[in-house]
Amino acid sequence: MGKLIKNHWARLIVITAAIYQIAAGIHGFFWPKIFWDFMTKNLDVAVKPLPILQTINLVLGIILLAWEWPLGFLAGSAMHRSIEARLVVLPLAALSAALIYQGTNPAIYYTIGMGVYFWAYSEGEVRSNKARKINQNTIS
Repeated sequence: MGKLIKNHWARLIVITAAIYQIAAGIHGFFWPKIFWDFMTKNLDVAVKPLPILQTINLVLGIILLAWEWPLGFLAGSAMHRSIEARLVVLPLAALSAALIYQGTNPAIYYTIGMGVYFWAYSEGEVRSNKARKINQNTIS
């Protein structure tokens, strides 16, 4: 039986969360709602009349999708291989997703992905540069 590579599993979870966050950001433009509005109306300023929080969610979703997929110029870079950098950015993405009503699922997925990345990091897993080398050899 094979060994579970936790950082690849976390990568797939975060890709799913990023796609959901992009969709939540787009939906938020049409139906602006803060998830926590049942407790306070003070946060409504972040979603209407200017869609600040929706834009932040859309941009963070696109960035994380480009980072995890990855885009060609990011593949194999130090930023792409860094699990520590992901553990810094993912809580911010989860927080911004948790603030809007449409982003509760991505917030939960980001939290799970963050936990799996932490598990991988604590066991000493590292992201390899093999994918970039294989892709470059195939293209050449």
